[in-house]
Amino acid sequence: MNKAKIYIASGAQITAQAPLCDDWMTEPLRVDSDYAAAQDPDYRQFFPPNEARRLGKILKRAIVVSRRAMEQAGIAAPDAIITGTGFGCIENTELFLKALVNDGEEFLKPTHFMQSTHNTISSLIAINCGCHGYNSTYSHRHISFESALADAFIRLRNGLNINALVGGHDELTPDFHIMLQRIDPLCAGRSFRSETAVALMLTAQETPDVMCRLDNVETFYTTNVNELKHSLERFLASAGYGLDDIDAVMTGNNGGEANERLYDYWYSELFAEHKRLHYKHLFGESFTSPASGVYVAATCLKNSLIPANLFMDESAAGQQTGIRRILLYHQTENKNHSLIIVSKCGN
Repeated sequence: MNKAKIYIASGAQITAQAPLCDDWMTEPLRVDSDYAAAQDPDYRQFFPPNEARRLGKILKRAIVVSRRAMEQAGIAAPDAIITGTGFGCIENTELFLKALVNDGEEFLKPTHFMQSTHNTISSLIAINCGCHGYNSTYSHRHISFESALADAFIRLRNGLNINALVGGHDELTPDFHIMLQRIDPLCAGRSFRSETAVALMLTAQETPDVMCRLDNVETFYTTNVNELKHSLERFLASAGYGLDDIDAVMTGNNGGEANERLYDYWYSELFAEHKRLHYKHLFGESFTSPASGVYVAATCLKNSLIPANLFMDESAAGQQTGIRRILLYHQTENKNHSLIIVSKCGN
C-alpha cells in the first residue's frame, strides 16, 4: 500500500523574533543576554479582556499561533491536535505553588491549578476551535516536539487523519531560568534561553499554498558515529534519498560546550560537504526549540531562499536560492537524537 505524502500547509510562531511574521529572514532581532522572553503580540486583538485575564501567557500564545496556522491553511477545526512541551505551563505552576507556600491551603485559586497541567495546552486549543478528534500531549524534555511531529506524521501516513495541528510550546519564567542556569549553563556568545510557541498544520492533501513536504521523521535515544551513519542512511533511504540529495543540514547548535563539540564531530564525519545552517542564535534554546527549526526550514523552502543569517560559516554566507531539501538534525549531549527531512514541493 502506498503511503500518503504529508505536507506542512502553514505555520506560525511567537518567539524571540517579531511575532506572527517572517521578519527574521531579513531583519532578525539580535539578543545579547542569556535570556529573552518571547515577543508577544497585542492580545487585545485576539481575546476579550475577561478571557485574557484568565489565561497564562503560554496558553494565549498557543491559541493565537494555532488560530493563525489554521486560518492560513483554510481549516476551521483540525482532525487531530498534537502538542509537544517540555515543562508545560510553568507560570501557572509557580503561581499555584507560591500560593501554597505563602498561604497554605486556604486561598488557592483553582484556575492556576487547572492551567498548570501539561495537557491543558492541547485541550484549550481543542475547546477554542471545537475539535473533538484525537488529542495528545508529549512531554519528553528535549524531544517533546519531535515526538508530537512523529505521531502526526504516522497518523496521516496511515490514513487515520487527513490533517493535524502540531505545536511546540514552552515558556520560561525568570525563576525557572535561574534554576536551569544552575543545572545546565549555556556558553555565552552563541545562543540564549527563550520561549517557544510554534504551530504547524500538517495535511495529507497537497494544495498550491503548502509550505513544503514532510518526507520523514525519526527519533532515537543515544548512538555513536557509526550507528548514526547507519541510521541516517536508512532514514534517507526510507524517504527515497541519499546524502547527495540533501542541499543543507540544519542543526540545533546552542553554544553549550558538549553540544557544540558533538555537532562539529557529526558534521566532519557525515555532513562535511553540506551547507551548515543553525537557528537557535535567533530563536533561542528551549525544550521545544526544534519546532522553530522546522518552521524556519519550511519557510525557507516556501520562499526558495536561505537567508544569510542562518549560515554557520559566516565567511560562506550569502542568500542561497533554488534549494530543494533540508535535513534537520538535533541531539542533546548525545541523547535524544532526531532526524527530520523536508522538501520543496515538486522535488
